[in-house]
Amino acid sequence: MTTTNISALTNEIRQRIQEARQRVSALHAELPRWELVVWTAGNVSERVYVSETNKPSNDDVFVIKPSGVNYENLTPDSMVVCNLNGDLLEGNYSPSSDTAAHAYVYRNMPEVGGVVHTHSTYATAWAARGEEIPCVLTMMADEFGGPIPVGPFAIIGDNSIGRGIVETLRKSRSPAVLMQNHGPFTIGKDAKAAVKAAVMVEEVARTVQIARQDGEIIPIPQESIDRLYDRYQNVYGQ
Repeated sequence: MTTTNISALTNEIRQRIQEARQRVSALHAELPRWELVVWTAGNVSERVYVSETNKPSNDDVFVIKPSGVNYENLTPDSMVVCNLNGDLLEGNYSPSSDTAAHAYVYRNMPEVGGVVHTHSTYATAWAARGEEIPCVLTMMADEFGGPIPVGPFAIIGDNSIGRGIVETLRKSRSPAVLMQNHGPFTIGKDAKAAVKAAVMVEEVARTVQIARQDGEIIPIPQESIDRLYDRYQNVYGQ
């Protein structure tokens, strides 16, 4: 792993970092707005490509929320910048306690440009049971391509959480994983896509939980899931 010298980056890359700070700061406001976090919990990060070709490399950096700062006090300048080892490169605060997990995902999933972690109530309840959310809604087939999987129990302090995220999501089309006894992590092509996945995973976790309380839920056949996912990912929209 190459350690990025942030002071040696070109003005263009520095501008990318500043723009990412602004996006990540603004996207953090979406977490309390959608009731996905309480107090200072949760975090959003976004990869910044440092190559001139804007392609993933080991020299990339990422912008992430600082640790222990209230959401109403977050600004672009309070965001911190880390390398893919999770080391602080720039910022006035310590990085989020989940920084190592985000860094591990970026190191091992170069296609990922954004990572989000929340403790949203219904999704975390499924995680507390260690139970995947079955694909019983067409919106789940569209967005997640199947059930939302459960990752292994892991504790902050090393690469365990990040490793569990990567190993679970590599076997799934889902952009979300419920880390057992912890909560949801989501990924996306950028931070906005990862935030959308975080909002969606809480919505389906709540809906399926309510449906199950009132009777048997009806699984969607795999063939239909595949058709719905392909249409939504490749045809739907602009």
